[in-house]
Amino acid sequence: MKGTYLLLLLIGLFATVSNAQQSLSRAPQLVSPEIHADNRVTFRLLAPNAKEVHITGQWMPSQGFTTVSKAMAKGDSGVWSFTTDVLPSELYTYSFSVDGLKTNDPSNAFVIRDVASVANFFIVGGTKGDIYNVNKVPHGSITRRWYESPGNRMTRRLTVYTPPGYESIKATYPVLYLLHGIGGDEDAWMGLGRTSEILDNLIATGKAKPMIVVMTNGNIAQEAAPGEGSTGFPKPTFMLPQTMDGKFEETFGDIMKFVEGSYRTQKTKAGRAIAGLSMGGYHSCYISQNYPNTFDYMGLFSPALNNKPEDHPESPAYQNLDAKLKKQKDNGYKLYWMAVGKDDFGILLAGIQDFRKKADAIGLKYEFIETEGGHTWANWRAYLTTFTQRLFQ
Repeated sequence: MKGTYLLLLLIGLFATVSNAQQSLSRAPQLVSPEIHADNRVTFRLLAPNAKEVHITGQWMPSQGFTTVSKAMAKGDSGVWSFTTDVLPSELYTYSFSVDGLKTNDPSNAFVIRDVASVANFFIVGGTKGDIYNVNKVPHGSITRRWYESPGNRMTRRLTVYTPPGYESIKATYPVLYLLHGIGGDEDAWMGLGRTSEILDNLIATGKAKPMIVVMTNGNIAQEAAPGEGSTGFPKPTFMLPQTMDGKFEETFGDIMKFVEGSYRTQKTKAGRAIAGLSMGGYHSCYISQNYPNTFDYMGLFSPALNNKPEDHPESPAYQNLDAKLKKQKDNGYKLYWMAVGKDDFGILLAGIQDFRKKADAIGLKYEFIETEGGHTWANWRAYLTTFTQRLFQ
């Protein structure tokens, strides 16, 4: 009797699983995104009851922070579709809007967070896309490390990339401190920035020296990225307290002390670089002024130099800046590199121009690159790719 019961149970279970599999197989197996051989891309979404569906993607023109959306076409089966023109090799993000409600692509499991927005992404291979892809090359390691920051009275987190072979080759390595923009955190450069992929691929081809990359959290009010600290799961915020008031600059020594005490680093000026995007470019500018003879390489990517340190005269980091900048010039360095998109925000471009006039007045040598595009990750990935090839040569 017991054997008969077990047999019936197994038959019932098999029938249930079979029905479930059949139900799954009846659903349309949509391919989205579909990257065609000519680099056009087709997107598809099953929404038979929707009245209108739009797609917004980073390849589309933007107005400030807003990207213009495109209508998708509805087919007889209730599948909406949209095909792009030929896209240049690049990483792109996108999302759908169904009757005004933003949603991600259920056929694409790959998503990425930028501040509080989550979007799907894909990579069109070729030139830039191949540098941003995971390729069959030796890979570095990524670790999230907690360090004591006495200056901020808390334990904080940062992200560290160590190059291929770090664990087995007992050598010392130069360090690039890489800073995020406003609203970002220690995960930003790993996500949309593709830092580990870029470094792996450049190091493998001999275009960049093996280096350690330390990706910090410039939001002094945070222990770590949202959802990664003891405060639970707060909604990511674009603007946090104490982001550009001098405190990050004042306490940056806590970070360097931890890194140089925990990793096999080259503890020399020639073995240190600092760079950042937007707010991180602002931080890089003033950190390098406040730590004389510490960095031989500075990289300012679309730096938010329109923000004025004199608005925080109480901060020691922002006092006597003219004298600090001149001392930085007199100390010497190997590379001071700035880049910005010509379509970036006017107020930001004006701030960069003001800083360049100040640098020119005292004879501070720098390289300035103006590219196409605006305040975008497409530019910052490209800047990182170029800048890292100039380091530690």
